[in-house]
Amino acid sequence: MSASSLARPTPRPGVMAIDAYVPGKSGGPSAHKVHKLSSNETPLGASPAAIAAMREAAGRLELYPDGTSALLRTAIAKRYGLDPARIVCGAGSDELLSFLAYAYVGPGDEGLYCEHGFLVYRIAILAAGGTPVVAPERDLTADVDALLAAVSERTRIVYIANPNNPTGTYLPFDEVRRLHAGLPPHVLLVLDGAYAEYVRANDYSAGLDLVLDAENVVMTRTFSKIHGLAALRVGWMVAPAHVADAVNRIRGPFNLSAAGIAAGAAAIADEAHVAAAVAHNEAWLPRLTEGARALGLTVTPSVGNFVLIHFPEAPGRSAAEADSFLTVRGVIVRRVSAYGLPNALRVTVGSAEANEAFLSALSDFVRGADA
Repeated sequence: MSASSLARPTPRPGVMAIDAYVPGKSGGPSAHKVHKLSSNETPLGASPAAIAAMREAAGRLELYPDGTSALLRTAIAKRYGLDPARIVCGAGSDELLSFLAYAYVGPGDEGLYCEHGFLVYRIAILAAGGTPVVAPERDLTADVDALLAAVSERTRIVYIANPNNPTGTYLPFDEVRRLHAGLPPHVLLVLDGAYAEYVRANDYSAGLDLVLDAENVVMTRTFSKIHGLAALRVGWMVAPAHVADAVNRIRGPFNLSAAGIAAGAAAIADEAHVAAAVAHNEAWLPRLTEGARALGLTVTPSVGNFVLIHFPEAPGRSAAEADSFLTVRGVIVRRVSAYGLPNALRVTVGSAEANEAFLSALSDFVRGADA
């Protein structure tokens, strides 16, 4: 090691290989009203009960929150019929996805995920000192055979977003079971169910039954999407007792705020609010899909609260040019080049007004109108 390399602290191997996560943009220059459809946020907002709980918690800002998030874990357990001891809460499910890598992946180990999987998986694996391994997909959908073929003696964790972000595709539960059956028992299977509440397919399951029956399966969920608590950063996971114990040893003692705990507990009990969000999504998801297809664009079938729209590479028709056009019109969508999809845009199901504005602007773009 040279003297110059010791002149300042040096990150360990793997850290500088991380491409920092870049969230969807929130706005841009526009004379039009801005509609943010870039981050898969619910257009219905948070439950009024969650907002009231957060406001009540604001009267105790001088106090540390409960380090075990007992109120929230109990509410989740009641909603799903679980043992609270097997639930761990985090600052969004992102934190829990990282904790799992920190607990089970180290130098020389491999973490596996799909070709167009959530970018946080790669970040978590590298941050833990491991090596990311990517399995190819089939038709923008996780391929169980490809995943199993990529498993090696060094594999320690497999991440599956089901449904997947940004594609919106999903694996039927029979395929999830087949994946689990093909994994060595020491490999941890992480089922990321951030969009699970939106799925209406009869052959889908978020994987709770598998978690309760197996020693090497974890399911993560978030309050950032359908529950509308993205600003508070609240997530949870259910796991075998030994996995929950390991993660709790890494987790900071006050990783959730008191407001997040209170709002999350109120939100998960408000089933009517969730039902309204599901109904809104069911009404608009096909309308956005069919609207884009009617303009001659390809849309990947989605079961989430967003659609992935593909654009041709022809000059004046590309995804990058569509993104710029939409931004000028006040419609903010998500570029997904970082996911290996440079010719696609991801569009959230927004409010009726936002959705109509998007379809109108998209139509103008395809027809060559001025922004």
